[in-house]
Amino acid sequence: MTRHLQGNLFVVSGPSGVGKGTVIGLLLKKVAGIKKSVSATTRKPRQGEQNGIDYFFKSQAEFREMIDRNELMEWAEYAGNLYGTPLKWVLNELKEGSDVILEIDIEGAKQIHSQYPLATLIFLSPPSLAVLEQRLKDRDTETAEKIAWRLNKAKEELMEKSIFQCEVVNDRVENAVNNLERIVYAERAKHAPSVSSS
Repeated sequence: MTRHLQGNLFVVSGPSGVGKGTVIGLLLKKVAGIKKSVSATTRKPRQGEQNGIDYFFKSQAEFREMIDRNELMEWAEYAGNLYGTPLKWVLNELKEGSDVILEIDIEGAKQIHSQYPLATLIFLSPPSLAVLEQRLKDRDTETAEKIAWRLNKAKEELMEKSIFQCEVVNDRVENAVNNLERIVYAERAKHAPSVSSS
């Protein structure tokens, strides 16, 4: 009888503007059997973002109800908005044998680490703070004050990468995607059932 495999849980965190969404998006195109969890958030949609695909956009009241009903795997407040990972969807996918990748902030990663110690935590770093600053400016979505706030936050976050098992530096996107891909396959190999010769 074939043992049904439980999927692997991957967590990718890193400073705002480091390229988490881009790197994960390219990984999903390269690697079969892995799905990205869609987070719930109270922030307003950016141009082109779709509800249920990029995020589940919620009001403050709706999000607080999800917290009260223990419907979130983790949640945190960032830049005045709430973000969280819906629990039921993730557990169902893992049970079905799919790998799941979460794109969340450092606080969320800590919560996952304490509750799900088998999760693989990956920190996506910028090559330098100067490069990160330029990327944030290039996005052209925020004020100079907001960018300065995000850079200060990034300095704090970089000091917390010791809780992560792996670090990937996003110097060139292709390199970062390839390194992330190696981590996924390494974890799959670790948890694959051993075959005994008869």
